[in-house]
Amino acid sequence: MTAALSDSKGAAPEGGRVLRTNPRSTLTRGAGLGLGVIVLWFSVLVLLPLAAVVAVAVNGGWEGFLTTLTNPQTAAAIELTVLTSLAVAVLNVVMGTLIAWVLVRERFRGSRLLEVIIDVPFALPTIVAGLVLLALYGPSSPIGVNVANTRTAVFLAFAFVTLPFVVRSVQPVLEQLDREAEQAAHSLGASAGVTFRRIVLPALIPAIAAGAALSFARGVSEYGSLVLLSGNLALRTEVTSVRMLTYVENGNLAAASVVATVLLFVALVVLVAIDLLQRWLVRRG
Repeated sequence: MTAALSDSKGAAPEGGRVLRTNPRSTLTRGAGLGLGVIVLWFSVLVLLPLAAVVAVAVNGGWEGFLTTLTNPQTAAAIELTVLTSLAVAVLNVVMGTLIAWVLVRERFRGSRLLEVIIDVPFALPTIVAGLVLLALYGPSSPIGVNVANTRTAVFLAFAFVTLPFVVRSVQPVLEQLDREAEQAAHSLGASAGVTFRRIVLPALIPAIAAGAALSFARGVSEYGSLVLLSGNLALRTEVTSVRMLTYVENGNLAAASVVATVLLFVALVVLVAIDLLQRWLVRRG
């Protein structure tokens, strides 16, 4: 029996150790060709440009890198962008999950219209979104709310363009969720809050985390929706995208690349952390 198991998993050398052999690849010739085309296309669109930006950023050495990051205006722009994106991601986790829950679990007039409205930030050009926000929350606001040239304007712009991500990540998971476990919990006396926390929420967390990561990544890269409303005031409302544009317009491509590299690193850290969280939740069932 032991010999048979040893033969099935690999040769058993002296000492009783079993060497496991890697399974052979099942990739067909056509699939391999398709994979090669995908990798090439992905490299041309993503990997090579990112590598070029990082190369330009480090070309000036650590001294140039630190000089750019310690610039008060640049440091303030990075801080505002990252912290506001994190705050908006947290807001979207709460509001996006709530909106998805209402759309899936409730039936009401206007639900289809709400479905369309949620996707408006996806379809609307960002500069048009900025004009819409300026018209509603600017100096000529019809509701008397003027947040132009303030950090609140940056928050509103980020919240506007990132609204759909958590909603569209959570909604399909919620639709496919088996409700028998919830009904069983209710029949055993569990309250609605306990049922949601113990049964529904664990199933939604991976989707919520994915939506939050996308929301954060979208926020740190935003430009068009806030350029009209925020005023781009140095040390106050200037975000990293505007700061990079200023560097490029002044002919300082290396400094712009440094800021882009920092944002790339921050986004990768967040995405990897979310991926690890999802894997951990999957292993826990």
